[in-house]
Amino acid sequence: MSEKGRNVKTPKMDVYVDDQGISTELMEQSAQHLIRILGEPDRMYKDHVFRMLLKDRHIALEVYNAMNGTNYTDPEELIITTLENAVYMGMKNDVSFIIGSELVLFEQQSTNNPNMPLRNLFYVTCMLAALTMNTNIYGSKLIRIPEPKFIVFYNGLEELPEQFNMSLSDAYEKKSQDISLELKVKVLNVNRGYNDSLMKKSPTLYQYMMFVDTVRRFQKEYPFEQAMEQAIDECIRTGILSDFLRKSRAEVMRMWLFEYDQEKHIEMEKEESYEDGKREYLITLVVKLKNKGKTVDEIADILEEPVEKIQKICEISENYAPDYDAQKIYQELENSEY
Repeated sequence: MSEKGRNVKTPKMDVYVDDQGISTELMEQSAQHLIRILGEPDRMYKDHVFRMLLKDRHIALEVYNAMNGTNYTDPEELIITTLENAVYMGMKNDVSFIIGSELVLFEQQSTNNPNMPLRNLFYVTCMLAALTMNTNIYGSKLIRIPEPKFIVFYNGLEELPEQFNMSLSDAYEKKSQDISLELKVKVLNVNRGYNDSLMKKSPTLYQYMMFVDTVRRFQKEYPFEQAMEQAIDECIRTGILSDFLRKSRAEVMRMWLFEYDQEKHIEMEKEESYEDGKREYLITLVVKLKNKGKTVDEIADILEEPVEKIQKICEISENYAPDYDAQKIYQELENSEY
């Protein structure tokens, strides 16, 4: 590698990094360039356990070797490319690095997200922009770049296959026979009972799976914060990520509580959205029955709703004839606190 802080050209490829990976300066320059095109980010990002673990080059190399049947032994061969400082479109990726001639992107997901190919397209665009910042992409010489590999480690509660692929073209509104742009993401289910051969080759990945499984087991018995404390205690006692959990216990607690609060917030938003949808549908039904000549009492009886509620909907809906925009009627009803 080069002296600290100097750019170095990677073997066989026309990309530039410093001795820590993509330099902060290059990443920020490329991100700012992309932000000028695509707009400012608007989402906060929080680290999680998987990302913390694989920030360790030894562990990242262990997982890579387990997946690919390789036997790299020098962690310094990894050139870290994780988007640490440049937040692109409100997102950071989990872990990425160059090894040999490959640019490897690892993501952990606890939900089945069909947009991972699109997200990875954003990530790899930002990385390649940074890696080639000091090259002449308008010149006649071919600029060689590492081959991207996209991996998602899935450990959610929804049952999914052991392995499957996602394709960017699945999102195309209309897919032609000759696809010009494709990106494939390999999804590996790392829940207990899946991909056992991979788990045997990677002790850290196996212990991460066991840690998540232990947390979920205690969640069935205790409130979330107490479940986390119990799970961490048991894992330390039984040698599951014990060194990591001893060292990072407080941070792990904060991260999991943050994720738990986020999940609760999302669920509440879903419930609110569902309730809003039901109310707008009720308004649509009331308007239809009213336009068919039904009285307030008849509508209330048909829909099994209080007469006063139906009366208020009928009165306000008159202000929005003839279109009867259910959303606007609902908003006025909310403001009037019927």
